[in-house]
Formats: sequence, C-alpha cells, structure tokens
Amino acid sequence: MDKIPQTPRTTLRRLPQRGNYDREAINRILDEGFICHVGFTVDGRSFVIPTGYARVGDRLLIHGSQASRMLRTLGQGIDVCVTVTLIDGLVLARSAFHHSMNYRSVVVFGKATVIDNPNEKLEALRALSEHMIPGRWDDVRGPNERELQLTTVLALPLTEASAKVRTGPPLDDDEDYKLDVWAGVIPLRLVAELPVDDPRLGQSSKPPGYAVNYVRSKA
Repeated sequence: MDKIPQTPRTTLRRLPQRGNYDREAINRILDEGFICHVGFTVDGRSFVIPTGYARVGDRLLIHGSQASRMLRTLGQGIDVCVTVTLIDGLVLARSAFHHSMNYRSVVVFGKATVIDNPNEKLEALRALSEHMIPGRWDDVRGPNERELQLTTVLALPLTEASAKVRTGPPLDDDEDYKLDVWAGVIPLRLVAELPVDDPRLGQSSKPPGYAVNYVRSKA
C-alpha cells in the first residue's frame, strides 16, 4: 500500500499506534468528510477557519470568496495546517478518566497555491460540488464569468499528511472491570433526512433521486 512519508510534523507522539500513513486510508477519510478546519498564522495572530473542501487525486481543494482573508493569505504561500475529523461513536468507560470517542481524523501540512487557469478552476468547482452532492453539477446552472472571478480556489498537495484513528470498546484500568457500571460505545453516524422543497419551487419540480436517496457513509 502506498504510504505518505512521515515527517517531524506528521509523526504522532501520543498514542502513535493510532497513526496511519497509508494514502488510501487518508483518502477515504477525506472523501467522507464535508468540513475541514484551516489553521494559519498572520502577523503573529493565529486563525482556524472551517470551510468546505474536496479531494482530487493527491490535492485538497478549498474555495471561497475572492474577498476572503483566509484565501488571500493562503494564496501567498504561507504554511497551513488543515484538519478533518469524523466522529463514529461515544466511548463510555467505567471511569470518567477513560471516556473517549471513536474517530477518524486527518492532518495535512503544506503550502497552498491559487488555481488561476479558468478551465482548471471550473473543474475544481465541479469537484467541490460533486464531493458534496454527486450528480448535482449537471442539473444546475454553472458559474458565469463574473462568478468565477469572484471565487478563489486553492490547491493543497497531500504530500505531508497523517491519519489518526480510534476504534473499539473502552479501555479501563484492570481493577475497574469489576465495577457494576455499564460501559460500551454509542455509535454515531451522519444521516440525511427527506429533502425540504424551496417555497418558491415550481409545482412540476420534484426532488431528484440523488437528493431523496442521499447517503453519506463510510467509503
């Protein structure tokens, strides 16, 4: 399996057994998530901004308004840290200290570049749309020239990244296993409900299959 080389920034210090550097495992987590958190520092001040993203090949795509301070700053080539986390369950132990969560997370370090080529930019926006709702792009009006000009798209290479995963039951101290306290996992997952029509929708318009049957599950 293809592995992403470890660096001092991606090598796990705490609970290193939960670390995973397999590119396929990292891609699966990124492909399931919706929101990433982008961390960066400007003039000695640190910021962490949530935003949508998509993975295309070995790049992470981030987009937003041309007026966005985050995108304008990252486009200058400063160091950035991007994280994605999926919560799979609440882990209830016999002691308060050992309560935890089952999760899958990815951390990416690097420098982002601006996608200026109009065709590449349009394909990046298609990828962002398809990442959230596969099939939607072909049904809607695409961005016009002005909208493209008002949108910034950045690409972050997935060359310095790691995953961290916790699965399974609680891990209690040996002496606590005899306590008469329930312990286990409460599984959590993201579930889509039935689509809600826009109040201004025409009477002949019906929700498409990809909206009615939308599922976001583990890849």
